[in-house]
Amino acid sequence: MNESITLTDNRNGASVEVPIVNGTVDARAWADLLPGVYFHDPSFGNTSGAASAVCELDGDAGYLRYRGHPIEQLAEQATFLEVAPLLLFGELPTRPQLNGFADEIEQAMQTVLPGADVVVHVEPDAEGLELHERVVGA
Repeated sequence: MNESITLTDNRNGASVEVPIVNGTVDARAWADLLPGVYFHDPSFGNTSGAASAVCELDGDAGYLRYRGHPIEQLAEQATFLEVAPLLLFGELPTRPQLNGFADEIEQAMQTVLPGADVVVHVEPDAEGLELHERVVGA
């Protein structure tokens, strides 16, 4: 049996049937029926922010997980270079993957920008235009 609710705007008689899926209703149907009318739910106690395959949050139980990993564990026990592949590729790296990723980052950081050596040798109180002239002239 399909579960649904029917919403009727008593101001104009317009109505819409909204399916109930996994205990939730889609807010777009409400917005289409009631443009310019917003729900007031200051605690977000009756609001579902979004369904996510990436992040799991349960404020009552006190946990936040990113791709199954507790956030506090990532923050306290992992380095930036360990977490970056999780953000970029969706999983924590193996030791060989981490080493390769770290090598790529190190190589990228060693890229020399034209004029960068000039900037290092400019007096700390140099004016912006003076700095610009030195870099462009280098």
